[in-house]
Amino acid sequence: MPLWSILPNVKIEEFIPLIQETFSYSDDLKCRELTVAGKKCVFCYIDGGSDKQLFEQDIILPLRNLTQFEPPYLDTITQTVVYSEEITSLPISNSAGAVAEGDIIFVIDGEENAYVFSLRKPEKRSVTEPPTSSVLKGPREGFIEELKTNLSVMRRRLKTPDFTVKFFQVGRYSTTTVSVLYVRGIADPQLVENICDKISRIDIDGIIDSAYITSFIQTKKNSFFLQTGTTEKPDVAEAKLLEGRIVILVDGSPIAVTLPYLVFEDVQDGYDYYSADWRATMIRIFRIMGALMTVLLPGAYIALQTYHFQLLPLKFLMTLMAATTGIPFPPAIEMLIVLILFEILNQASLRMPRYLGISLSVVGAIVLGDTAVKSGLISSPSVLVIALSAIGIFCVPDQVGTLSILRLLFLCISAVTGFVGMIILAIIIIAYLAGLENFGAPYLAPYAPRINPDLQDGVIKSGTSSIERRPYSIPTANRTRIRKNAKH
Repeated sequence: MPLWSILPNVKIEEFIPLIQETFSYSDDLKCRELTVAGKKCVFCYIDGGSDKQLFEQDIILPLRNLTQFEPPYLDTITQTVVYSEEITSLPISNSAGAVAEGDIIFVIDGEENAYVFSLRKPEKRSVTEPPTSSVLKGPREGFIEELKTNLSVMRRRLKTPDFTVKFFQVGRYSTTTVSVLYVRGIADPQLVENICDKISRIDIDGIIDSAYITSFIQTKKNSFFLQTGTTEKPDVAEAKLLEGRIVILVDGSPIAVTLPYLVFEDVQDGYDYYSADWRATMIRIFRIMGALMTVLLPGAYIALQTYHFQLLPLKFLMTLMAATTGIPFPPAIEMLIVLILFEILNQASLRMPRYLGISLSVVGAIVLGDTAVKSGLISSPSVLVIALSAIGIFCVPDQVGTLSILRLLFLCISAVTGFVGMIILAIIIIAYLAGLENFGAPYLAPYAPRINPDLQDGVIKSGTSSIERRPYSIPTANRTRIRKNAKH
């Protein structure tokens, strides 16, 4: 008989077998019987998920010393136990869900309600600088896997009642807590409603990471271009909230999702706002150059070597011909082989234990690279081009997957049609991105379409005190960022 079919006034002898059956007789389910003032009771909880010391001292011990235990039980329990959190009651038929979430339920013999104590003590790591977003200047704290800690960090930064958090339970088995964060009066209400509606309609077995949420709320399901921003830094999430964006935090994930997303966000970095404006502008230009070098350099090398060698200076052409003489593969096949080798080395380095990383670098750089060049299987210019492309891809780390695909596309089309094909492909991609919208925000804003006020924080960064308006690229309820009478 399932637990939800229990009738009111259940006996303890009936309840314990039923909840054990509901949890498939799992060994970590504990049912601790206790007699309180002559009345049979039972505590049910998952072992390891609660603070046992507080459980014994603040709940068990006061109840054992109780001499009279009469209805209303909730008032008696509240006055007896030394417990700072609110004690809630719920129907016994819903008690299994509370246990699964990590709470302790208290059932009294013959009573139709169960009483819930929340003494959760999840294992969590400390708040430290995130490995994916290290900075020279600025805040060094990052999100962790525990949602309550992440929300407390955000609350500490946004001390306003307008900072709003909406909770959703997603996943039939995981019942993962998903929180939607926004600032009331800044975020567009229709945007908030749209995102909340998408999350509430998710029906899946379980949510493991915030990436699961991303796959459900993105507008273009089959596009390999990113449609949501991500960050591990609370200061970045706070800045986006103050621009009118929405932040999604998932319990168990240190990655916050931000919406709407613009592609030029990945050219920006939190460090830009803690350094001089001219320095931030220069770094952003270098990031764009690195991304372009990643995507176009291998294809341009193939096109020059195969179709447009007359564009090269004579001395450089002679050096290139000398380096590639005797290579058994055509230039396109050779470049593809080198690219595949670099991708394999990259994946191996990510999954290999850290203490073997140096050994992998030696094997990849010296044994494979140098030996392959000396043996005449591949040419040194090809290795150099792919190495430069591999370095440039990490100038925009969040776009590694997209840039890798684009690099392969440009390489393949340049092998067939040269620069003409590369230009046509570039036009097609730009036209596609120019027509792409993300929750009402143009993907290439503020450049396509051109939004002049937002150019102050585009590639060229203006001073923080001169950016008076929130971005026009995204829908917001309030554009005023700096009041003129508050300027100095």
